[in-house]
Amino acid sequence: MLDGLHMLFHLARGNRVAEDRQTTHTTIDDRPHRVLRRYGTLAQLDAARAAGAPAVLLIPPLAVSARCYDLAPGMSLVEHLLDTGRVPYVVDFGDMTYADRHLGFEDFFDDIVPGAILAVLDDHGCDEVDLVAWSIGGTIALMATAAHADLPVRSITGIGTPLDYSRIQPYPLAKQLTKPTGGKAVTLGLRSLGGIPAPLVRIAYRATAWQRELRKPQYIVRNADNLDALARMQVIDRFQETMPGYPGRVAEQMWENLIYRDEIASGVLRFGERTVDLTSIAAPIQLFGSHRDAIVSWPAAYHGVEIFTGSAHVEFATVETSHLGLLAGADAAAFTWPRIDDFLASLDRAVVTADA
Repeated sequence: MLDGLHMLFHLARGNRVAEDRQTTHTTIDDRPHRVLRRYGTLAQLDAARAAGAPAVLLIPPLAVSARCYDLAPGMSLVEHLLDTGRVPYVVDFGDMTYADRHLGFEDFFDDIVPGAILAVLDDHGCDEVDLVAWSIGGTIALMATAAHADLPVRSITGIGTPLDYSRIQPYPLAKQLTKPTGGKAVTLGLRSLGGIPAPLVRIAYRATAWQRELRKPQYIVRNADNLDALARMQVIDRFQETMPGYPGRVAEQMWENLIYRDEIASGVLRFGERTVDLTSIAAPIQLFGSHRDAIVSWPAAYHGVEIFTGSAHVEFATVETSHLGLLAGADAAAFTWPRIDDFLASLDRAVVTADA
C-alpha cells in the first residue's frame, strides 16, 4: 500500500512513467488548420506504392487532437496500418481559438479535407484514397465526399460517427427546453463565446467518463507495480488534456443543423443556400458503433445503415467498448482494426478482379 501511495503522489506531481512516443512521420503540409503528415518511412512508402495499395487519410474529429490516431505504441491505428502495408496520412486541424470563430463546416468539407485528399494523392502517387475517420470526423468525411462527387474517394470508414442526434442524450431534452426560442438561445450563447473553448470541451469529455475519474486514485494504487497499465492511463490523460475547442460557426451549425433540426438523420443538410446530400454517396461505407459508447449511442451510429442503404454499399460492425475504445486500445486492436483490414482488403480484391 505504501508503494501504491508513493506512486499516487509521484503521478500527482506530474511525473510520467513512460516517454511520449510517436510513430515516425513526415510533414507534407504545415499551414494552419490543415497540417498533413505522412506516417512511416520512405521504404514503407515505396513498398505500398509497389503493391498498389491506395493511401489512407485519417480525419480527426473537431475538438480532438489528431494524436487520437497515434496515441502510443500498441494504441496507434497508424502503426497498425503500416504493419499491414498501408501508408496512413493524418490531417491535423490544430487548436481553435476565438480568432477562428468564422470557420464553418464548409471550410472543412469544401476546402481543408478536399485539399488534403489531393495532397495525399500527389505525395503517394495513387489514384484513390480510403478515408477513415473517428466520431464527427466521419461526418466531415461524408460531407466532403457528398459535396464533391469528383473527389477520388474509394471508401469511407466512420468509427463511432453520430448520424442521428435524436438518439443521443441529452440532445432531445436540450432541443425540447429551447423550443420556445426556436433554438436561438443556444445559438446566441455559442456566438458570444466564439465557439466552445478547449477547457469546456475537456471538462465535458471527462464528464462522460466520470466513473474513470473517480476510480483513478484506486487504480493507481492497485497498479503501482504495473507500469504498462499506468502508462496507458497517462496516454488517455494526455489525450484529454490536449483537446482543442470548437470554432464558433461550426459549433452553431452543430447545434442548428445536427442537433436542433437533426438534418443529418435524413441524410440531407442545408447550410444557407448550400445543400449537402449524403445519400448521393456511391463509395462503399463501413460504420462502427457500440452499446457502451457514452458519447455516440449505438442507434445513432447504426442509423447510417438506414441513410445509405439504397445508394452506397454499407457495412456495420458492433464493437462493445467505449467511444475511444472503438478507435484505440485492446478492443480496437482485437475487433475494430481487423474489420477495417478486411473491408479495405475486399476493395483491393475487387480491383484485382476487375482488372483480370
